[in-house]
Amino acid sequence: MPKSRSSQISLSDTPYYHCVSRCVRRAFLCGEDRFTNKSYEHRRQWVEDRIHYLSQVFCIDVCAYAVMSNHTHIVLHVDSEKAKTMPTEEVITRWHKVFNGTLLTRDYLVDEKRSVMRDAQLLTVHATVEVWRKRLCDISWFMRCLNEYIARQANKEDKCTGRFWEGRFKSQALLDEAALLACMAYVDLNPVRAKMAKTPETSKHTSVQYRINAAKRKVPPKYLLPFVGNPRKNMPKGILFSFVDYVTLVDATGRQIRDDKRGSIDDTQSPILMRLGIATEHWIELSMSFEICFSSTAGKLQYLEKYYSGKGMKRVRNRESATRFFLV
Repeated sequence: MPKSRSSQISLSDTPYYHCVSRCVRRAFLCGEDRFTNKSYEHRRQWVEDRIHYLSQVFCIDVCAYAVMSNHTHIVLHVDSEKAKTMPTEEVITRWHKVFNGTLLTRDYLVDEKRSVMRDAQLLTVHATVEVWRKRLCDISWFMRCLNEYIARQANKEDKCTGRFWEGRFKSQALLDEAALLACMAYVDLNPVRAKMAKTPETSKHTSVQYRINAAKRKVPPKYLLPFVGNPRKNMPKGILFSFVDYVTLVDATGRQIRDDKRGSIDDTQSPILMRLGIATEHWIELSMSFEICFSSTAGKLQYLEKYYSGKGMKRVRNRESATRFFLV
């Protein structure tokens, strides 16, 4: 029996989640249909553009993504503190970028109309804003705004109705930095494993290509949570690793999973793997089969035990995988 989304997403345990959505129909989300010779490649840009757009609306940062032929991967970071401190006007403005809102919330943004609003109307606006504030840091609402938009666009283009996605998205809680980096590498290397690209930088519609292109222009990745290096005082918000280390790790891993490059990698990946607490001999398997190795939660054993204990559950899922792949 499937678990409720609220039982799978617990911000008190981790703000990081890996979400996967799969297409239900034989007609592709993207790619080429070999039966009709029709190309759906342009839909990849739909998905990537929508992910970028929603990253500016929600208080949810995008860490990684990959748009595949019949499914999408996205790693998200929920910034609940940002949502809590956001001014009322900003909450309304952000929500109106995706939804129409109400007559009262639209009037509230106009100074002349707000000044003549009655107390009851203002109370209604503030009550509505508190609902929207929670939704702006809700992964289910983020995924709904992504998947529903793409489904409507695809159905309109295909001149049909009905379900486009397999069902609700699958989510994995990433309980520590090791699980986060392993999952991000798994997502970014999806096109390489599928033989859709030869290198990370040529993997179209992936976060790793977007980050590399931004680095070439010497600008931060506008729509992605940045890498901010090792922990230090006055840390900016971001992923606590070096971007250079991450790209080196992804490139080295990509070389090892390609038949024509097997055995050609050097030892540059070892230091970061040791810092992540991942056994080197298991890294390739983990980065190739992250969804298989872990189900709804991923991380070191101590974090898994804490997560399930907090939920009052005696059975710790993925215990064997955590023991095998992550060092203590």
